[in-house]
Amino acid sequence: MTDSLLVAPREGAYGTVAIPGSKSISNRALLLCALADGTTELSALLESDDTRYMRQALAALGVDVVANSETEFTVKGCGGDFPNRKASLFLGNAGTAVRSLTAVLALTAGEFEIDGIARMRERPIKDLLDALQPLGATIDCLDNEGFLPLRLSTQSLAQTLSTAVKGNVSSQYLTGLLMALPVTGKAAEIQIVGELISKPYVAMTIALMKQFGVEVINHDWQRFEIPAGQCYRSPGVLRVEADASSASYFLAAGAIGGDVTIEGVGADSLQGDVKFADALAVMGANVEWGPDWIRCARPQSGQLKAFDLDLNHIPDAAMTLAVAAVFADGPCHLRNIGSWKVKETDRILAMANELSKLGIKVEYTDERLSVWPGQPKAHIDIETYDDHRIAMCFSLISLAGVPVNILDPGCTAKTYPKYFDDFATLAERS
Repeated sequence: MTDSLLVAPREGAYGTVAIPGSKSISNRALLLCALADGTTELSALLESDDTRYMRQALAALGVDVVANSETEFTVKGCGGDFPNRKASLFLGNAGTAVRSLTAVLALTAGEFEIDGIARMRERPIKDLLDALQPLGATIDCLDNEGFLPLRLSTQSLAQTLSTAVKGNVSSQYLTGLLMALPVTGKAAEIQIVGELISKPYVAMTIALMKQFGVEVINHDWQRFEIPAGQCYRSPGVLRVEADASSASYFLAAGAIGGDVTIEGVGADSLQGDVKFADALAVMGANVEWGPDWIRCARPQSGQLKAFDLDLNHIPDAAMTLAVAAVFADGPCHLRNIGSWKVKETDRILAMANELSKLGIKVEYTDERLSVWPGQPKAHIDIETYDDHRIAMCFSLISLAGVPVNILDPGCTAKTYPKYFDDFATLAERS
C-alpha cells in the first residue's frame, strides 16, 4: 500500500459486508489443530500478518500446515509432541501467537527462542513467565527481564501443576496457560490474582478447547481446573467464524451514517466483541440480530446518544466507540480500558492524540477516555502507530463529511488486509 490513503468524505453508509475470519479464533484454532491427534480441515481462516506468523511458527516446529486456498488449510496434528525440538521463532507483533506459543513451548521438551518486532519487545510478558516457572519451565530473557526475546526449555515438569497468574493486564496470559496445560496430560490448576479482564476472550478459548475434546472447569473466573488424562483430538472439520472486532467498524458506520449489515458473525458467536452491537443500541442505533449476521441502522432521530460505559469486556471493539462518540449528542465516557496501554501501541494515548488533532475535545487517564462531540477538521493526517485498529477506526471520520488522511494504511494487514477496499464498497445512499 501507499504511505497514506485519503478517505473521501461520505454522506452515508449503506450496504452488506462479508467480514473475514476472526483473528482470535484463527490463531487459537491453528495451534489447537497442531497440538491435536488427527488431521483437521480448517476453513474461513483469516489471511493476515498475525495468522501468517503463527503458520510459519508451526511449520518451523515441524507441523504440516498445507494451504488448499487463501483461507482453507489442512493441518496434520502432532499430538502435543512437536517434531522439531529446537527452533527460533519470529512472531512480529502477534500477541495471540506470542503468548500462546510461549506457554506451550515452555512446557514442551526442547529448546526454543521467541522474538518479535520492536513493539512486541516492549509489550510485557513477565506475568506469564512468572506463572510458567512454578510448572517447571526454564525461561531466559535474552535482553530485558520480563520481555522478548526469550529462550524456553523444560527439563522436567513440576510434580503438581498449580500456578497463579495476574488477571488485570492481559487475558492472553491465562489463554496461553489454558491451551498449554492439557498437553502434559496431568491435572492442573490456575488461580487468578485480582480481577480477570476480557472474560469473553477466555470463554472463547475454553469453548474452542472443548471442540477439541478438552474440558476446563471454571470456578467463577477465580480458579480454573483442568482434569488429568485429557488430550486434544481433531474435530475433523472446523470453520472459523468472522471477526467480530473487525465487524465493529461497519456496524458503527451504519449507526452513524445509514444502514449496514455484516455477515459471518451474529448471535451464535463465540466472540465477546459481538457485544459491541449492544453498545451501539445504548447509543440509540437500531440493531437486529441473526445467527450469523447483524444489522445496524442510524437512530430514527438521526442523532446518536451519549454513553458512559464500562468496556472491560470488549477492549478491542471499544476503540470504535471512541470515534462513534464524535457523532453523539454529548460527552461519552469509556471506562475500565487500562488494557489498551499494552496493546499494539498505547491505545489510550494514541486515540487521544489523534482525536485532538481533529479538533475534538478529549480527557483521559490510565483507565478512562472521555470524548466530546464535534465537527472534525478536514484533511488531517492520522498517525496510526503501526496499529491496525487505529487506522480502521479513523476511517469513520469521513462520515462527518470531511476527508481524512490515514498514514500507513497497510498496517491493517495485521488482521484485515482488504479493509479499506471493503469500506469503499459502502454506498452513500440506500
